[in-house]
Amino acid sequence: MSARYQVSHLDALEAESIFIMREVAAELERPVLLFSGGKDSVVMLRLAQRAFAPGAIPFPVMHVDTGHNFPEVLKYRDEQVATLGLQLIVASVPEALEAGLVHEPADGSRNRIQTPVLLSAVEKYRFDALFGGARRDEEKARAKERVFSFRDEFGQWDPKNQRPELWSLYNGKRHPGESIRVFPLSNWTELDVWHYLAREEIPLPTIYFAHDREVVERDGMLYAVNEFFAPREGETPRLERVRYRTVGDASCTAAVRSEADTVVKVIEEVAATRITERGATRGDDRVSEAAMEDRKREGYF
Repeated sequence: MSARYQVSHLDALEAESIFIMREVAAELERPVLLFSGGKDSVVMLRLAQRAFAPGAIPFPVMHVDTGHNFPEVLKYRDEQVATLGLQLIVASVPEALEAGLVHEPADGSRNRIQTPVLLSAVEKYRFDALFGGARRDEEKARAKERVFSFRDEFGQWDPKNQRPELWSLYNGKRHPGESIRVFPLSNWTELDVWHYLAREEIPLPTIYFAHDREVVERDGMLYAVNEFFAPREGETPRLERVRYRTVGDASCTAAVRSEADTVVKVIEEVAATRITERGATRGDDRVSEAAMEDRKREGYF
């Protein structure tokens, strides 16, 4: 009797994501991959390499740079772009502020003003499909997304007006001015991402692993003291052993206490947690109960 052929969970996820990327390349004319240097976009980059090997990745990568990035992440982004010979497009929030396209928010967080900068870049380069690393387990608004998520001519998202995706059939037809946000990692979890990073031995920015950092505790979260985040009156910075579960702006992304300084230890830690990474570390998601969905309707990823 012949041995039964079985596909592992990670292999099945990888195959699905590669299929999605190839569908986009076949159906759309000008795709781009959003690459921030965060772990999800790092996995997408590896999937894109696998999808189109032995050829080069047939589309550029784009980073919406708020100017509030962690320096470790920017260093990693530039190293990856140079190593892989990628075309990097930077959509700059600081440049948009200087040009008057957006205005500095009163609360200091530039998360929301990324949207018009992103939409401006989409229009400038005529991108019709944008790969994003969002996963359905991250946040309830993201759980509403289809794999092919349509945006109207204003870049806006209507969760009640999306196309069915029966039997993994994706409809890439769009009208002039419309674009599609594509989420190849929709069915992955945070734990899946870390298992894949371990299997593929993919390096990450150092802030994903435990290290000593000066932080202050605010609203139950640990924020690093840096040029974008200053302690308020009455807050006393202290040195803590922390790591970052998600990479966002240094002005609104919190760390978690951790001793996990290797991928294996991070996997053990993630497997034991019951709080999503955004719920535990992203202050910008706590503005309101529907903060993420409000931003997504405006065009945010």
